[in-house]
Amino acid sequence: MKILYSAIDQVVPGTIGGSVHVTAVAEGLAALGHEVHVLVTRGDGPFPAGAVRWIAMSPPFGANQFRWTRRIAVKRIAERIHPDVIMERYYNFGGEALVHARGLHALAVLEVNAPVIDHPGSVKAVIDRALILRPMQRWRDRLCTAADIIVTPSGAILPDGTPTSKVLELEWGADTDRFHPGAAGPVPFAPPGGTVAVFAGAFRSWHGAIHLARAMRALGDRGRTGISVLFIGDGPELPAVRAEAAGLDNVVFAGAIAHDRMPAALASAHIGVAPFDITAHRPLSLGFYWSPLKIFEYMASGLPVVAPAAARIHRLVEHGREGLLYDPATSGSLAASLAQLADAGLRERLGAGARARAVRDYSWQAHCRKLSDAFAASRAPSESRT
Repeated sequence: MKILYSAIDQVVPGTIGGSVHVTAVAEGLAALGHEVHVLVTRGDGPFPAGAVRWIAMSPPFGANQFRWTRRIAVKRIAERIHPDVIMERYYNFGGEALVHARGLHALAVLEVNAPVIDHPGSVKAVIDRALILRPMQRWRDRLCTAADIIVTPSGAILPDGTPTSKVLELEWGADTDRFHPGAAGPVPFAPPGGTVAVFAGAFRSWHGAIHLARAMRALGDRGRTGISVLFIGDGPELPAVRAEAAGLDNVVFAGAIAHDRMPAALASAHIGVAPFDITAHRPLSLGFYWSPLKIFEYMASGLPVVAPAAARIHRLVEHGREGLLYDPATSGSLAASLAQLADAGLRERLGAGARARAVRDYSWQAHCRKLSDAFAASRAPSESRT
């Protein structure tokens, strides 16, 4: 099949989760024999080599709110390609590709990574109501109605009344061939000593990195010095995390690193930490709708995962089998989980369980196979009528 994938608000090559996701899905579908054309914002450096046909296209002025204004340019490209499938990464002000699917007799696929519905207290919802006709809600509903398939980690973030028959619930994933316990390669940092816990992320408040820094300080206060932390990434909360870790000599900040260096970086660690703070992000009041890339890459790397026992995280990581889930409401619980994983035998057992689960359930290959099968099944009825 020919597939046109529009994700123009994502930067490729890039280091954040969205960039990795788009690249992995595009390459995974191409590996299955599909002809894949992808619209993205060009990052620093050349597009990834391989079978995927990358097309540079960014929102006007770099503002995602104007994504929909690219619809004419996208239509010209779609008319030239004649895709069998038009897939678009959802954004409230998007629709630049999906709106052309019906006219081109293409399957319309909406990839939903964030809530389509408004969370309680949403400023956007207040503005929408003030506009009387609720244009933003109406547009979101129109996109969901136009989609033949909606692929998402959680159907709970879709509008009420969305037919379950068009919803494909899929976790995102990890490249389990590249991320594995023995991954080797140069890393742009000196790994800290002892048992190394790693946090890799974008340093937003709800990623909870500051809680890991506080846990390290608590361990130091108790005289537990055999555990160190490697922070990888950049973002708005990084200064606060650095301040919290000031004076701790067992904490290393590596900064943002290219995704192709991440397998070796994670393989240099012993524990993967995902200390999400659900209370710090209002949309998460709708539920933990994320399919967290960091957790899947930790697991693929054979790292036991330490994460809060909140929302649906317990479905992603089985406590005592693939990692340790702590109670975020209990003071010192994160630090206690880290201390427990000073036991090498426990780390090895949980890490092996995490790796096995990642290969079975969270590989990009598995994700793309299910996606491809859904495309074929949805196109079959229309093709039989032609």
